[in-house]
Amino acid sequence: MTQTLAIGRYNPADRAALVDTFGTTVVCKPSALAELGSDLRAGILAVAYMGHHAFGGAQMDLLPNLQVIANYGVGFDAIDVAAASARGIKVTNTPDVLNDDVADLAIAMWLMQGRQMRAAEAHVRSGDWAKNGPVPLNRKLSGGAAGIMGMGRIGRDIADRLAAFKMDIHYHARSKKATPGWTYHADPAELAKAVDFMFVALVGGPETEKYVSAEVIKALGPQGVIINISRGSVIDEEALLNALESGEIAGAGLDVFVGEPQVNPRFLGLDNVVLQPHQGSATVQTRAAMAQLQRDNIAAHLRGADLLTPVN
Repeated sequence: MTQTLAIGRYNPADRAALVDTFGTTVVCKPSALAELGSDLRAGILAVAYMGHHAFGGAQMDLLPNLQVIANYGVGFDAIDVAAASARGIKVTNTPDVLNDDVADLAIAMWLMQGRQMRAAEAHVRSGDWAKNGPVPLNRKLSGGAAGIMGMGRIGRDIADRLAAFKMDIHYHARSKKATPGWTYHADPAELAKAVDFMFVALVGGPETEKYVSAEVIKALGPQGVIINISRGSVIDEEALLNALESGEIAGAGLDVFVGEPQVNPRFLGLDNVVLQPHQGSATVQTRAAMAQLQRDNIAAHLRGADLLTPVN
């Protein structure tokens, strides 16, 4: 009898690795748990979880002997960690292995937005460059002031990259961090007021929902740009759209959205926004490393060893 259940739409290679390593049963989403036989569910000790469907106490209770949930991804807000802890279930995630890719994409969206690269490429492809001459001048990016909203692992990697652009680095976090003299702001609106560009790298979940509020967005000012690579929920999306449409801020680069993969159609009509399909960690190498770390956590638990990357 299998001891491991995988929930999510795994690619063929990762699915095969789970099956070959653990004899894993695979379902697409938590709602499919009820369709499994009670004997199979009773034998499950570990869940490999992937996706954004809610996995809460009701789903956990369908697996009465569940001991560990290994999440695929650094963000684990889809999993009710408090419910898991109350049931003695450990949760893990896959931090660090994706930091570089996510930070790289944050910088890429910043450059694309500020240098108007989408419009500039269209200018070349359409033949307008030859017919009508160069595009309008755009914005100098290096040497400005950048704010990191959430100075965790990914936030730090974004800041390190921005330092190479000669940026003045500011940040907001729950407490001061050891930095090379970067400026700490205890208040998120004060951070926004102090910078030209704000990079959002917060952990998702109820505690950070709409953390980047209408007040914070307004404080950024008419030259301000928001780059978000964390979760769509951490920004008041309605307030962000209003600010982008009215010119209250200059623009945004967004890899995440509320209700994704459905995106508010108001974003689609904006020229001052770079839109990406939540692909921060989406490279072949990083996704393979995430899947391996997920399997390594399950293997460690099943052999009675310490978990590699515990959350609770």
